[in-house]
Amino acid sequence: MDGEKLQQLQDAIIAGNIPQLVMSALSHAIESRSSDVHIEPEKNLVRVRFRIDGVLRRIVEYPLNIHPAVVSRIKIMSNLKIDEQRIPQDGRSQVTTADGREMDLRISTLPTVNGEKVVMRLQDQSRKIPDLPELGIEGNSLKFIEESLAMPNGIILTTGPTGSGKTTTLYSCLNRLNRPEVNILTIEDPVEIQLDGLNQSQVHPDIDYTFAFGLRTALRQDPNIIMVGEIRDRETVDVAIEASLTGHLVLSTIHTNSAVETLTRIDNMGVPPFLMTSTINTIIAQRLVRRVCQNCKEEIPVDPSTMELVKEALATLPPNTDIDPALVQGLKFYHGKGCDQCDHIGYKGRVGLYEVLHLNNEIRKLILQRATAMEVEAAGKKYAGMVTLEQNGVIKALQGITTLEEVYRVARHGEEVRSKTQDTDSREEKK
Repeated sequence: MDGEKLQQLQDAIIAGNIPQLVMSALSHAIESRSSDVHIEPEKNLVRVRFRIDGVLRRIVEYPLNIHPAVVSRIKIMSNLKIDEQRIPQDGRSQVTTADGREMDLRISTLPTVNGEKVVMRLQDQSRKIPDLPELGIEGNSLKFIEESLAMPNGIILTTGPTGSGKTTTLYSCLNRLNRPEVNILTIEDPVEIQLDGLNQSQVHPDIDYTFAFGLRTALRQDPNIIMVGEIRDRETVDVAIEASLTGHLVLSTIHTNSAVETLTRIDNMGVPPFLMTSTINTIIAQRLVRRVCQNCKEEIPVDPSTMELVKEALATLPPNTDIDPALVQGLKFYHGKGCDQCDHIGYKGRVGLYEVLHLNNEIRKLILQRATAMEVEAAGKKYAGMVTLEQNGVIKALQGITTLEEVYRVARHGEEVRSKTQDTDSREEKK
């Protein structure tokens, strides 16, 4: 099927059929589970790349002389100015492909020395939001999130870099909460997936409709649950805390490296520890890793230094972690050798790694004492059953879901985190 779509795209390029070229590129992108389409003018040609499972892949090239027509076609689809080529533009478009799939496109253009570069972010409207276990959340982590979602008020935060699946996790949580007897409001930038039963609003910072302003307004809309796209500043975090204290459940995202570092970030925003302990229920840190292709996966040897890291990670697992002892004894790891099903890459699809810090009384005590991130992480493992990103990754690698290479590409080794925290602490003392 993929080959057929690629052939249609190549035929459209040869024929110079611009509308067909754009639609074939989008159809091929959807078919190959791509999240973004990059159209990049170079010195002598224009290359088209798809981001598949988080990695860019070169798909096809076309001659420079038809590039202005391609850009104009995309601009017309998304109501952008065709005659403005000097400044970047952003737009949206909805497209129905030949096989009846509805796509929501976010389009961004950028002037470069060779012409305008276009990136199209694809959102498949017909795609079902996966439930939490389908995302890769299991064991203690799932239990903690479910407990937090059952609470009448408090704050649930997800954290991680751009493109780590934070929004999908929040939507998955909202899907569980979405019942006729509750009023759910979301303030987003932009609204990525439209869900029935939710009241979704998009911020417009250029007219002063910000997250903080939207959140304040939401409180006057008689909500039970509020989802805020991102906590970026002190004002937004203050209103989120106020919402939580007045009996609302608040879900949001924040940019930090780990669950524990989120507490440090909120502390740095100037929020007093007593407010953090009385409002924050759970912090979820996450990353996305590629899944090993199940069709061509095979066992591989692991070099001694990596095996040391693995053993260290497994040694500090919380005692009640749900993992098969035979896996820990065997220590077998896998990779995909490449086959037709995965385009000879060895990976197909993605899965999340999750680190969930559930605030219990032990953790709250440490926050009130302004303990270091290192102490909170140790207590999280010891008293709160927290499995770190690295540990969750190693477990998934043992289960043959992903590779160690993928795990250590996105998750830092615990020792490194500890030494960094100590360096920071000693710098703070010197100040």
